[in-house]
Amino acid sequence: LKYFLISFLLLETLQIAVFVVLDLLLFYIFFESVLIPLFLVVGIWGASAARIRASFLLFLYTLFGSLFMLLAIMVIYYNVGTTDLQLISLYEISLESQTLLWLAFFLSFAIKTPLVPFHIWLPRAHAEAPLAGSILLAAIILKLATYGYLRILLPIFPDATSYFSPLIQTIAVITLIYSSLATLRQVDLKAYIAYSSVAHMAVVVLGIFSNTIQGIEGAILLSIAHGFVSPALFICVGGILYNRYHTRIILYYRGMALFMPVFTILFFLFILFNMGVPLSLNWVGEFLSLAGIFQRSPVMAVLGASGIVFSAAYSIWFYNRISYGQFSQYLEPSKDISRREFLLLLPLLLATVVFGVLPNILLDTIHFSVSTLLYNIY
Repeated sequence: LKYFLISFLLLETLQIAVFVVLDLLLFYIFFESVLIPLFLVVGIWGASAARIRASFLLFLYTLFGSLFMLLAIMVIYYNVGTTDLQLISLYEISLESQTLLWLAFFLSFAIKTPLVPFHIWLPRAHAEAPLAGSILLAAIILKLATYGYLRILLPIFPDATSYFSPLIQTIAVITLIYSSLATLRQVDLKAYIAYSSVAHMAVVVLGIFSNTIQGIEGAILLSIAHGFVSPALFICVGGILYNRYHTRIILYYRGMALFMPVFTILFFLFILFNMGVPLSLNWVGEFLSLAGIFQRSPVMAVLGASGIVFSAAYSIWFYNRISYGQFSQYLEPSKDISRREFLLLLPLLLATVVFGVLPNILLDTIHFSVSTLLYNIY
């Protein structure tokens, strides 16, 4: 337990560092060093024998992409003479240089987001990680890439971002539709939520590269909402159900509503939030992201909105299979959720609803920063 907690405190420290540094090289160092404790957490405390493969996939995929980012940072340092973000943002970079540097950074962030075809590591890592690992991976580690887009690609390479926007929107839509269809075919509880995470992150990417204030604000809100709802679903399936029955195969579960009514209600609410129903922060984020992309490309917005239909399809089906029907013959009846489990889920539920009803709490604080990303305000 001691080493487990040390790993998590280290992971937390490194994640905070990623968000506060104002230097490209330090950003790279902390962005990468998050991998070390995560590799250990998945590899040592993971669930099954496949955890070793999952931890190596996580490590090698992300490391491969970040090598290009390191090369790009070295090129910037060689030409500009500094890695300070604020000084680089004042420097004029030609479009040819911007496109190459942009691609190097984008590859690194696309693997971390993850976008198809770089997403293979995520469902494996999620499925094999211990519950706490899955929660941190879904809530914060996936957001490092979102932060990278907003901190580096948009302000430092604006021309290249504009140039590549149609390409990214296409990749994001492909990711959204592919991962939504892949979710329907999953048989593992945690892989199911992992694939749905990929679909939600694709909507975030659509919002960020819509080049509109609504789209970017929506992407930030959806990132925060995903950070509440996805961990809650992991607690439901990877914590509550897995602790009682020690299997992640969906087919073994049926009729949980008969013996676990409180769990079923909470699970149902989080499944609804995952679909993005009104009164939840997910809905506000998704709506703004799609509204932003609609101003640029109605076709992309319509394809992106197909994710709403897909998420309703896989979420309701997933919930129905676990909660209703005749009680499964493979399982023994068990107790409903404990007070500890309830207190884990309650703050996530309240946060999602409060911010969903009053999104201005968040929007007012980010509005000026988002505006300065797109416009020079003097």
